[in-house]
Parts: sequence; C-alpha cells; structure tokens
Amino acid sequence: MRELRQRLEKQQGKMGWILLWLIGVPIPVLLVLFLLRGCT
Repeated sequence: MRELRQRLEKQQGKMGWILLWLIGVPIPVLLVLFLLRGCT
C-alpha cells in the first residue's frame, strides 16, 4: 500500500510540472523552480 501511495505522489508531481508548462510557463522558469525545490 505504501509503494502505491509513493508512486501516485510522484505521478501527481510530474503532472503538476506538465500542467505548468501547458499553461505557458517558460521552461527556464520551470528549471529554476525545479532546482530550488531540491530536485525532488
């Protein structure tokens, strides 16, 4: 059960980045945010 929860959380995180990109946030801004969050 714990593994499934971890997988879902990772997928939701990826979907968040994709959603930001789709609404028009430039890739360099996304890269900076990614690095500031600690590459999680």
